[in-house]
Amino acid sequence: MREEYDFSKGVKNPYANNLKSKKVVTIRIEDETIDYFKGLAEEMKLPYQTLINLYLKDCVEQGRKLKMTW
Repeated sequence: MREEYDFSKGVKNPYANNLKSKKVVTIRIEDETIDYFKGLAEEMKLPYQTLINLYLKDCVEQGRKLKMTW
């Protein structure tokens, strides 16, 4: 490894503006739900948190609403 690197000819990442910011949140999810997504993520070769995010994003895009009765 070099002691110093020359970044004077560095180029800004052209895709940086397309990246969406993500917020770190803490939510309570049942063990069996996490296990389900971990198993599915393993099959798809994705990190399980990425899969959960993609699933929730799809719910938003499709306008899905939870059908729940008390």
